[in-house]
Amino acid sequence: MALVAAVGVVLWTSGEERTHARLDPANPDADGARAVARVLEDQGVDLSVARGAAELERTEAGAGTTVVVTSTQSLGRSTLDRLLDHAGSARLVLVDPGVAVTDELGLGAGGSTDPLGSGREADCDDPLFDGLTIEADSGLSYPGSGCFGDGDGRALLVAHDDVLLFGAGDALANDQVLRADNAAVALRLLGQDQRLVWYVPAVEDLVAQDEVSLGSLVPDWIAPAIWLLALTVLGLVLWRGRRLGPLATEPMPVVVKAIETTLSRGRLYRRAGDREHAAQALRRAARDRAAERLRLGASTDPRTLVRDVARHVGRTEAEVDALIGPHAPAPATDTALIALATRLAELDREVRRT
Repeated sequence: MALVAAVGVVLWTSGEERTHARLDPANPDADGARAVARVLEDQGVDLSVARGAAELERTEAGAGTTVVVTSTQSLGRSTLDRLLDHAGSARLVLVDPGVAVTDELGLGAGGSTDPLGSGREADCDDPLFDGLTIEADSGLSYPGSGCFGDGDGRALLVAHDDVLLFGAGDALANDQVLRADNAAVALRLLGQDQRLVWYVPAVEDLVAQDEVSLGSLVPDWIAPAIWLLALTVLGLVLWRGRRLGPLATEPMPVVVKAIETTLSRGRLYRRAGDREHAAQALRRAARDRAAERLRLGASTDPRTLVRDVARHVGRTEAEVDALIGPHAPAPATDTALIALATRLAELDREVRRT
């Protein structure tokens, strides 16, 4: 209870240096680690913060020292080599290292993301964490035997010689350190030595040959901005694509009589001298009228229509086909076209009489 009270007091104090990096010991925000850092100092741990490789190399490290590294996504080959050289025999704790870091260290595959909302017990032989439970939003489980295992050969805390991989960085955050036994785990993990060096790598220390994750090179606001943009685009699609009601009919601004359309088309045919299309239009109209008068239907075969018209009006099929057949020859002159129109009109009158 005293430990929880101490952490709670630290969470509400301010007035000191502030940063905004995740798990930075000077970050008082929800994802910072100021609470854990201040409680460690209250417990008598000599805490030094090194931001960047140059500051790290100016600090004392070695036997009797724990070096904890957060923001491990900013580590590259060069900065990792400088860290290992300077740490020497110190106890090294890497918080949430990704596959790039574990590969550089030769420690095998990276961690797999697991939800920890229901808590995970230590379940290991290390008396330091015996009986403790970690509870956080998520964590990284690394291959190997260790504490807080998932039962499938992976664990949140795995030791490789003097290097500890700790995949539950969220448990150190200000907004989650009071969940379950997170505070006790943090103090036992980082407070074993009298001296603690808290190293926050800087991207500026990398060289051209270093390989780092894409996440370390983009600002923290990129992910929220992408989500906001996606939601904005989705809202725009829903707004512009929705139906505002049933379709409404509007009156035409100008009513054009059918005879005017017919006369205009005729004038176009005459101007173009296209007697063939004019004759086809006349014959097609005559066929439609004849099929309607004889109740044969609009889809009647032209040959059947010619035969029925010939039988009803008393003409030969050849004569009727020459008038309304689809393959009848086109008039050669305007006079012949007028004559065709006259003969079609006569045929139409005969069909009506029958």
